[in-house]
Amino acid sequence: QRLLERDWTPLPPERQREGLPMEAGGGGDVVVEKTFIPEQCERSVKEGDFVRYHYHGRFPDGTGFDSSYDRGSTYNVFVGKKQLIEGMDKALPGMCVNERRLVKIPPHLAYGKEGYGDVIPPDAVLHFDVLLLDIWNPEDKVQVKTYHRPERCGREVRVSDFVRYHYNGTLLDGTLFDSSHTRLRTYDTYVGIGWLIAGMDQGLLGMCVGEKRIITMPPFLGYGENGDGSDIPGQASLVFDVVLLDLHNPKDGIAVEKQQVPEKCPRRSKAGDYMRYHYNGTLLDGTPFDSSYSRNSTYNTYIGMGYLIAGMDEGLLGVCIGERRRVTIPPHLAYGEEGTGTTVPGSAVLVFDVHVVDFHNPSDTVQVAISFKPEVCEPLAKKGDFVKYHYNASLLDGTFIDSTHRYGKTYNVVLGAGQVVLGMEMGLQDMCVGEKRRLVVPPHLAYGERGIDGEVPGSAVLVFDVELVDMEEGLPEGYMFVWNDDVSPDLFVEMDKNKDSQVEPSEFSDYILRQVNEGKGRLAPGFDRHKIIENMFGNQDRNGDGKITEDEFRLKADESVDHDEL
Repeated sequence: QRLLERDWTPLPPERQREGLPMEAGGGGDVVVEKTFIPEQCERSVKEGDFVRYHYHGRFPDGTGFDSSYDRGSTYNVFVGKKQLIEGMDKALPGMCVNERRLVKIPPHLAYGKEGYGDVIPPDAVLHFDVLLLDIWNPEDKVQVKTYHRPERCGREVRVSDFVRYHYNGTLLDGTLFDSSHTRLRTYDTYVGIGWLIAGMDQGLLGMCVGEKRIITMPPFLGYGENGDGSDIPGQASLVFDVVLLDLHNPKDGIAVEKQQVPEKCPRRSKAGDYMRYHYNGTLLDGTPFDSSYSRNSTYNTYIGMGYLIAGMDEGLLGVCIGERRRVTIPPHLAYGEEGTGTTVPGSAVLVFDVHVVDFHNPSDTVQVAISFKPEVCEPLAKKGDFVKYHYNASLLDGTFIDSTHRYGKTYNVVLGAGQVVLGMEMGLQDMCVGEKRRLVVPPHLAYGERGIDGEVPGSAVLVFDVELVDMEEGLPEGYMFVWNDDVSPDLFVEMDKNKDSQVEPSEFSDYILRQVNEGKGRLAPGFDRHKIIENMFGNQDRNGDGKITEDEFRLKADESVDHDEL
């Protein structure tokens, strides 16, 4: 009705009478007045076409005798095959969809001298107000007009593919009968195996993801003579405006595109490795659904062990640290027909752009690569030695963590005393002064799953470039003080300065420090000497009264168990 009201607006006089002349007194030919001509006319009626149109039939005085609108159904008929009165057969050719014509037909081209029962009297001139809604021909095929095609099209729709697409479905006159957009979900189906109307099965073939097409089909490739029983009338041509969002085949495996591979790749990932990686996840049409970057945190997990969707488990095998790759995963190797219920729709192909930050295996130990070794390389660092070294620390991807050079001093530790992570303890063993090494330390020998907040990410493999600057030999295991010379037989007497037959803490401390300063004894390097001496005194003070008597005093060699004794 809206179109009818709009189209009553007459054309300018110079465009109205474009039909055939009709003689006065009922002779002559059909007169056609074009009361509305659409801006676009891709096709016009010709003999042999099938048309659907609405009309009002009136006599010249304005009295109505028939109307398709009153019946609520278009008039559907072939043109030029004598299925119409001759005047209408002559008036319809050249007409466009949505064109409106006022057709005046003389009696001899209508119902003549006999008229038509009680409806049309003899010798009646008939006026028809015609609105054309549809044209097709039995020779028609599906028409495809692509109005957008992506620059890159790695794959086109073929028979048996599963597709997800949005569409607007209209009749040929533009009347909307259905739209996936209004339902806020794509139409998901197989192509070419009879799950769709024939015209759509044909019209989707050859499409790329992201492509937009107008698919026009005659009714015998759509819903035929009966329509769909609701919104699509019988014998209606259909027009679908389609955008393809997704495409896969049930036989598809994952697709891997290596975008950037480091020149050096000493190791490739394998099942059972623990990996840290960043990713952007999108649907096949580019719609993002997830990103580790937005969380400012890598995704950390075991690979090849079922912790990930099957496609990602497979797609992360064989990568190098630092590699970037695109992994495209069909839905049967991702979230299947159901999707995630939120960001990933059902039957969606997923695309992951992955950057591998690091990976390790729980069985890994420290990797040691010697970059420089002096010609004379001894002694070698061992447990208990006090070592001084410089280091630069980074993650496997080169991200800087820390460096002793920033502070202008070495890092000093006693090997085997638990003062550094276990991986560093292991990596410093058997180094000599001047030697340089690169240590690759897995997280279980460094800072573990938690890392260090704000400095070292959880589960991070660390790289240390180490230079041993100085080393002081440690004491034998279990000793915190050793004598360089023979032990004095009068040791207790020498300590007891005030000769009161007992040694107080100050006397004990003064004596030990004097032996060290004179080179007669040596404290374990790298520890607080006062705490060592305090510990030594406590071990001699058997009864804990703060004094050592001659009965309490004894050398370590006389002890049956290990203590920090003399």
